Amino acid sequence: QVRLVESGGGLVQAGGSLRLSCAASGRTFNKYHMAWFCQAPGKERELVAAIYWSGSSTYYSDSVKGRFTISRDNAKNTVYLQMTSLKPEDTAVYYCATAISAYNTVGYAVKSSYGYWGQGTQVTVSS
Repeated sequence: QVRLVESGGGLVQAGGSLRLSCAASGRTFNKYHMAWFCQAPGKERELVAAIYWSGSSTYYSDSVKGRFTISRDNAKNTVYLQMTSLKPEDTAVYYCATAISAYNTVGYAVKSSYGYWGQGTQVTVSS
């Protein structure tokens, strides 16, 4: 079955950086879009960044554009989220997700395209 395992979260001061990693297994990684979501206490899970199955296109939410970078290494079945200039409002649990369908044509930046999730990793940014 599909398995996603995130790592790299932690506590960091405002202005600092973190790099999240997500190792995928259970199916052919390079056929599926990948994404990172975040969920803060009391809020809905929201799409932060997404990357096309081939890596040719990326999407970022307005709140992280210019600060976060999503990338993937299809040889290692891993997707990354480089987070820089972190702000206290970035504090949340970050989830890795993979698309339900291979070569998804609905849209890699659409939340409903994703149906498999990791367990999440906590990111806490102190002021």
